[in-house]
Amino acid sequence: MLEFDSVNDPLWTFQEMAAALGLPAKDGPDVRGVCIDSRQVQAGDLFVALPGDPGPRFTVTSRSQRDGHDFVADAFAKGAAAALVHREDAYDGPTLRVEDTLDGLWALGRAGRRRISGPVVAVTGSSGKTTFKSFAAAALSAFATSGSLNNHIGVPLSLARTPRDAAGAVCEIGTNHPGEIAPLSKLAAPDVAVVLNVHPAHIEHFGTLEAIRREKTSIAHGLVDGGALVRHAEVDADFSGPTLTFGDAAQPSANVRVAQSADEPNVAVLDTPQGTVRAPVPGGGIHRARSAAAVAAVLLALRRPLDGLQRLAEVEVPRGRGNIVAAGGVVIVDESYNANPASMKATLDAFSAPAEGERGHRIAVLGDMLELGADAERYHAALAPLCAGLDGVFCVGPRMRTLHDALPPQLRLGWADAADDAFTEHCARTLQPGDRVLVKGSKGMFWVRGFVDALTGACSSATHLPE
Repeated sequence: MLEFDSVNDPLWTFQEMAAALGLPAKDGPDVRGVCIDSRQVQAGDLFVALPGDPGPRFTVTSRSQRDGHDFVADAFAKGAAAALVHREDAYDGPTLRVEDTLDGLWALGRAGRRRISGPVVAVTGSSGKTTFKSFAAAALSAFATSGSLNNHIGVPLSLARTPRDAAGAVCEIGTNHPGEIAPLSKLAAPDVAVVLNVHPAHIEHFGTLEAIRREKTSIAHGLVDGGALVRHAEVDADFSGPTLTFGDAAQPSANVRVAQSADEPNVAVLDTPQGTVRAPVPGGGIHRARSAAAVAAVLLALRRPLDGLQRLAEVEVPRGRGNIVAAGGVVIVDESYNANPASMKATLDAFSAPAEGERGHRIAVLGDMLELGADAERYHAALAPLCAGLDGVFCVGPRMRTLHDALPPQLRLGWADAADDAFTEHCARTLQPGDRVLVKGSKGMFWVRGFVDALTGACSSATHLPE
C-alpha cells in the first residue's frame, strides 16, 4: 500500500485547490497533506475546518456542537500551510474560504479523482473492507490511505490525499443507513467495484438482509463506463455490465475460488481462469483467503497478471484486524476493530484451529456486536456453538451476557459490562504463559479504552501469571 511520502512534489498547489473549489486564482502555499483533525496536523498540511454536525445531508452516529473552525489557530501553530474554512473569522495563515467546508472537501475529492490516471477500485461489504483494500493496493502497486476512511468524510478525504502521480487507488465505501453507498461510489467513480459480502451488520438501520444487499450492490451505480463489478458468488446484484465472481469450492460457478487450504497457514490456493495459483494471505484464515480471491478477480477484470498476488506478502495486518501481540508469554490476536455475526464466525473458526507448536489454552475475549436490532440476543447466543473448540471465553458488554449464559459452565471465564481496568486485570490474572487470546468485538467495546494495549501491559507486568 503506497502512501504519499514525496519530499519534492506537493500534493496540491494553492492554485489547483482554488480551481477545484471554484475560487478565483490567487497565490498561496502548496500543501503536502490534507487533514481534518488539528491534533494530527503535520507541517505543510491543508487543514479542513469541518463542522461537527453535517446537518440533514448525512446520517451520523453522533452529532457534535464542536466546529473545526475553533481549532484553526491550533492547526496553524502545528505548521499547517493553509486552511479550508467557511466562517468569516480572522485567521493566522492563508485560507481558502468556501460556502461550506464539507462541500469543499467533496470538491477536492472530486478533483483528486480526475487526476488519477490508473485504475480506481472501490470496495464495500459487511466485513473485510480494510483488509481487502490493503491487499488490492499491494497487488496493484496502488495508493490507499491507512485506516477505515469509508464514509461521507473519509471517501472524499481519501481521494483528496491521493498523489498526482499515483498509479491507481483503492478506497473503501461503508454504510450504516440506506442511501449512502451510491453517492460515495459516484464520487469515487471506480473502474472496478467490489462487494465482498452481505451480512447483518447495521441491520438495526436497514430492517432486512435484502435491504442491506440492495445498499451494498448500489456501489455499481458509480462505475465508469465499461467498469466491472466483482462480487461474492452468493451476492446477487442488479447489474448487467461486466461481472466476475469469487467464492469457495462450494461455489463452482465462481470465476475465482478458494480451492483448498495450503500447507502453510498464511497461503491460499486459488482456482482461476488462468490456472491454479498460490497467494500469500497475511493473517491467515478463510475470510482473508476470500479477500485474496476477490483481489485475483479484480486483477482479471483489469486484465492484469495474477503475479501481482505475490505482493500480498508485503502487507502488514492492520491493527485490530488480526495482528499478533506477544506479552508476558501470552499471544494476543487483536481482532478488536469490529465485529458482526459473520466476521465472528470466520474469526472463531480460524482461531479454534490449533496453531503449530501450541502448548497453552485458546481463550477468547468477546465484546458486544452492535447495531443488530431486535435480533441482537439471538445473534449473540448463536456464537456459543462456535466457541466449542476453545478452552474459555470472557464476555464483555450487556449483549454478550446472552452468550455467557448460553456457554457451557466450563467455558465461562467471566462476564463484565465493560472492558474496564478491573476486567483487564482479571483477564491478565487468569492467563498463563503459552496461552493464545483472541480479542474481538465492535469497535466501541475495546477501542475506546484501548483494551488490547491495556491487556498487553497487564500481561507484560503480571509476574503473578502461573507457570
